[in-house]
Amino acid sequence: MYSSAHSREFPACSGCSLCRLVCPMWRSHRDPRFSPEGLAKALQCGATAAELAAPLDACSFCGACDPVCPERIDLTGMIMELRRQLPQSATTVNVPVPPGPAPAGALLLPGAALRADPALLTRVKGLLGIAVAADDGADIAQALETGGAIDTPRQRAFLRGLDGRTLVVGDALLLRQLRRWLPAARLQGLGEALGNVGVIRRRLASADFYVIEARAYHADYERLVGHYDGLRADTGCAMNLDLQRIAIPAVDEAEARWMLQGRRPARIVVENPAEREILRRVADVPVLHLAELAEA
Repeated sequence: MYSSAHSREFPACSGCSLCRLVCPMWRSHRDPRFSPEGLAKALQCGATAAELAAPLDACSFCGACDPVCPERIDLTGMIMELRRQLPQSATTVNVPVPPGPAPAGALLLPGAALRADPALLTRVKGLLGIAVAADDGADIAQALETGGAIDTPRQRAFLRGLDGRTLVVGDALLLRQLRRWLPAARLQGLGEALGNVGVIRRRLASADFYVIEARAYHADYERLVGHYDGLRADTGCAMNLDLQRIAIPAVDEAEARWMLQGRRPARIVVENPAEREILRRVADVPVLHLAELAEA
């Protein structure tokens, strides 16, 4: 369950509270139970998943707590495991009919948010120049999000033939899990892949506010800090990073307003299509997905 970068579990929590500083559910609730630290301390005292159902449901899996934890606890993994222990998690998610063999070469696994916008998906496919996987593991991503059981034969069928390949993954929670399941695969999040496309990089401007997809960023934080430092240096754009270079997610309208407080960008550019819709409801400037810059 736990990665080599986060090899420790909840008994190692010392109660330093650093994870609270970056946690959206703590900012929203201001209740110690609604924080990774609060969950870890409750577990140390013998609490069950059922007793922690409210904060487990409130967690957005943004992953901001993981890179700031001095004990290197996989806090996101801890919360995912607890959510799987809740009573409603006993139901296995619906399994689609497995498709035929995947096409050769690099593959795009779009995820639900990108598949919901066919025009945007077409733009992304053209910009990256790769095939779209018929099976992008949408049911597995849903199970990871909700705590549903993942059928083992279904998991094996999905992963068959993917290890060792280049994959661009739109669902960041699935991307996080694929790093564990496919150690030989070359994996990128959608935002990183598009951010390396020349026409997009050239059209980012210093007046833009760039919203990094928090889940993908925090799941590979030590490497991606360098990627986004380079992007910011090349383009001059501001980003949704706090003083610790932790990404602030637009998980809801309140969090989006807090992210934009005091900022006056000309445009907002997002990596996550779902955050584009949230930010459009609170911003009075154009909000574009990264792929839309190529036609802006």
